[in-house]
Amino acid sequence: MLLRISLRKKTAALTAVVTAAALAVSPMAAQAQERKGPPVLRDTETEQLLRDYTRPILRAAGLEKQNIHMVIVNDSSFNAFVADGRRIFVNYGAIMQSETPNQLIGVLAHETGHLAGGHLSKLREQLANAQTQMIIAMLLGAGAVIAGARGGNANSGLANAGAAAIAGPQEMIRRSLLSYQRQQEENADRAGVKFLTATGQSPRGMYETFKRFSGESLFAARGADPYLQSHPMPSDRVAALAELARTSPYWDKKDDAALQLRHDMVRAKISAFMERPETVYRRYPPSNDSPPARYARAIVTYLHGDLRSALSQIDALIQVQPNNPYFHEVRGQALLESGKPAEAIAPLQKAVQLSGSAPLMEMLLGQALVGTENKAYTDEAIRILRAAVMREPEAPLGYMQLAMAYGRKGNYAEADLASAQAAYLRGDNKTARELATRAKTRFAIGTPGWVKADDIVTAKPPGQRSN
Repeated sequence: MLLRISLRKKTAALTAVVTAAALAVSPMAAQAQERKGPPVLRDTETEQLLRDYTRPILRAAGLEKQNIHMVIVNDSSFNAFVADGRRIFVNYGAIMQSETPNQLIGVLAHETGHLAGGHLSKLREQLANAQTQMIIAMLLGAGAVIAGARGGNANSGLANAGAAAIAGPQEMIRRSLLSYQRQQEENADRAGVKFLTATGQSPRGMYETFKRFSGESLFAARGADPYLQSHPMPSDRVAALAELARTSPYWDKKDDAALQLRHDMVRAKISAFMERPETVYRRYPPSNDSPPARYARAIVTYLHGDLRSALSQIDALIQVQPNNPYFHEVRGQALLESGKPAEAIAPLQKAVQLSGSAPLMEMLLGQALVGTENKAYTDEAIRILRAAVMREPEAPLGYMQLAMAYGRKGNYAEADLASAQAAYLRGDNKTARELATRAKTRFAIGTPGWVKADDIVTAKPPGQRSN
């Protein structure tokens, strides 16, 4: 379900949520949320596709038991990266700009190479060593500067030498670190090709992607010092990758047609939710009768107010693929966001059933049940939402709806706790602590609810160190 959880009243379908973990990745994340919406997007269909792309690669890399998560970043540029040892971050722009599954899979294989190589922890070690070296170099250099200053003009050469002693090692250390990073990138390229070959997939998409972007970066790299770059020079990198990739026995292997269709459907969905309507209609004009084009147009139609036409288009898609959970989900979402929560329940129940109880879909169903304001649905909503947040603990929507359901039953302790958890996940630590503090007064000391509330009260904001 393209569920977009925003802080605005309206919810749309690429579930855009801000997690506490995402905020910890970059101090700019909170600012990005204020400027252009939440930095992380959530969608069951897209995430499942990415998991299917990475599963065989992670298995080949020996990481299948590491519980690696895929995170979709709200950024239209082409990028993917790892920022810790358990998540691969992919800009939605990388999905949009990858014309084939193989092109995106190649990028994911490269990022898996970073994870398999332990590059992040090794880089931290290099940085720690560099800091030690830099401190020693600066102390030695500072000593020479002080000695020169005390000696007057006669020792000005000593002072200058001291200044050079400070700057020189810093530059050497910087170049050493950059060299180390370039080596990591080259190692990740080689590992990516290795994983693709081991899983019977072509490294051609990986090569095509890096070649395309090397062409775009060649102008910027013209005249640049190759020793001051964090990545290998574009032309050198593509040449090395071409030589390696072409040795694969799967170089000419094409993507499966069914996988290509899933890829195109996800790209159409992202386009519909993230781009302007006129852009979507240029990409997918009425003359294009393919399933992805029809999917994109149906979503755009409901997003921009014509519910009856949108439902007709969605129903036509369901008639062709009655067991596609995402079609039922978008139907329910369209009804829910159009102020018809009671009518949204049936298609969302079908979506949950067909998806094997995907937690984000369960949260949307819970929202529909709560939205009816029918107390007969309250217990069912709580049951569904509790199950959803157990399996998807970083999505604020589940906790927000759970708080409303508990409030409707008069269980204000659980309502305050759920509200505090939602606020914490949105990065609103002040509100989270206030609500959790109130929740503690409603729970008996030492009970599970009290402990959870206390954890929020005592939690340190991301980036804040304990004394």
